[in-house]
Amino acid sequence: MKANKVVKLMEPKKAANSIAPLVERMLTELGEDPQREGLLRTPERADKALRFLTSGYTTDLNKIVNGALFDVKYDEMVVVRDIEFYSMCEHHMLPFYGKMHVAYLPNQKVIGLSKIPRIVDMFARRLQVQERLTQEVAETLEKVLDPRGVAVVCHARHFCMMMRGVEKQHSGTMTSAMLGAFRTQKETRDELLSLLQQSKNDL
Repeated sequence: MKANKVVKLMEPKKAANSIAPLVERMLTELGEDPQREGLLRTPERADKALRFLTSGYTTDLNKIVNGALFDVKYDEMVVVRDIEFYSMCEHHMLPFYGKMHVAYLPNQKVIGLSKIPRIVDMFARRLQVQERLTQEVAETLEKVLDPRGVAVVCHARHFCMMMRGVEKQHSGTMTSAMLGAFRTQKETRDELLSLLQQSKNDL
């Protein structure tokens, strides 16, 4: 992010009213008895769980970044690998989960390393599709850092394919978003892919 450039970060959405009554109605429509012992507090628990799993809608990006942008004379690749995430498919509201690898090429500024997984969580904790999740993380880092390039690679498994539909238990999905030098320079992409292929035992 250049010194004379002001970046406007997105505003969080406001939380809605309680959805516990809707969960209770759903249980009834599914043929259950919401008044039986095991389900008495389920609507409230489901409300809290869903609020957490979709808390990305009310997360403030400004608070995540919190000024953790630092002037550093470093122009080589920065990679944060194997960021675990859990999200929910917007088509069936079933979970999908996996790991994300995020890389960027600094342009006189770096961001605190812990901020990158927090940005991933902000977008993962929404109703999502993997393709958009991957792109949103990349575009947000580009907006915040104004780097020379950003790359995001995502590997995930989807319960909407595992529990229903085609019921394929071992299939995975890979998506990527390449911006700046990662898109235009093959050698930069190749360097990233080489780093990602290294074993975690190297650490």
